[in-house]
Amino acid sequence: LSSAMAAAVEAHWPADLSGLVVTRYGHGQPCARIEVVEAAHPVPGDAGRRAAERLLGLVRGLTADDLVLCLLSGGGSALLSVPAPAVPFADKQALNAALLRSGAAIGEINCVRKHLSLIKGGRLAAAAFPARVVSLIISDVPNDDLSTIASGPTVGDPTTRHDACAILAKYALAVPPAVLDHLNDPRSETPKPSDSVFAHVRHVLVATPQAALEAAASVAEGAGYRPLILGDSIEGEARDVAREHAGIAWHCARFGQPAAAPCAIISGGETTVSVRGQGRGGRNTEFLLALAVALDGHPAVAAIAADTDGIDGSEDNAGAILTPSTLRRMRAAAIDPGDRLARNDSHAAFAAIGDLVVTGPTRTNVNDFRAILVEKGT
Repeated sequence: LSSAMAAAVEAHWPADLSGLVVTRYGHGQPCARIEVVEAAHPVPGDAGRRAAERLLGLVRGLTADDLVLCLLSGGGSALLSVPAPAVPFADKQALNAALLRSGAAIGEINCVRKHLSLIKGGRLAAAAFPARVVSLIISDVPNDDLSTIASGPTVGDPTTRHDACAILAKYALAVPPAVLDHLNDPRSETPKPSDSVFAHVRHVLVATPQAALEAAASVAEGAGYRPLILGDSIEGEARDVAREHAGIAWHCARFGQPAAAPCAIISGGETTVSVRGQGRGGRNTEFLLALAVALDGHPAVAAIAADTDGIDGSEDNAGAILTPSTLRRMRAAAIDPGDRLARNDSHAAFAAIGDLVVTGPTRTNVNDFRAILVEKGT
């Protein structure tokens, strides 16, 4: 995504320009004046660490006459990962992986990340001070919280190190001693929104989840479906959110409320998955498998759930689709949907019937997209 943003900047920037952007492996595209580096996601790797260190070096020593253009989007938290000196990189990697499996919300995960970092939580802007900083941002988080997108490298951080400790305790995570020592040190605190280092920083949202949902609603309406947008900031366990969506779909089909069929129930946001099994799958396929179980083959309902960047978690698919025949076809393929859901093995369940959605890199990211179609008179 960052490389696509960089290419757009190059195409429209009339003056001298140089820089560095980091994107996930397989998502890069060539730029003429801006260097593109690929790195690991969602667990940070050495390439991302080295790139983050280089970025910090590029912005240090600037003056008030300099302009820093930051291109920020979802995924930046993992791609720009340089830990505080007291935190071994391996500890940060292990804790990041544990947080991703814990069921913690993205805001909670990024609160911890910010307090272990030299670049997140406003520290990139602090390093660039007194230069002017303009951040062009594509939102992929609930409520378009600027301090959460890519862990807010140019945004004053409203959270504290004590919040980070509370989150780690909440999910009963095994925390390396070096991490605890660092969080107990007042020097781990991030710069706050009132800090003078943000006096010359401007943030511009260039794409948002709500805009994407409204565009999808327009397409649905053009196809003859009454759109019902539930919201762009839906969070919670994927399987719990799925049951709630299923209840709404059942009610629309049976009573015509809150929208009469044919209708399209549309939502966005970022659900979570508390990983308890040993299966494979991201939050979108988990949502869809739970939705299939809850709908139990309802003849009037079909759905899609996918991540708009083309990658559902760490798999090669964006998500999957559901039809009235999904459960029947899974069982014919010797797949027990309830068992696969219990084992967090949604990827294999949909792969077995050929219903994964594989788009490849879309080079954009406005979070997850879900659409449930309810037909009339079925």
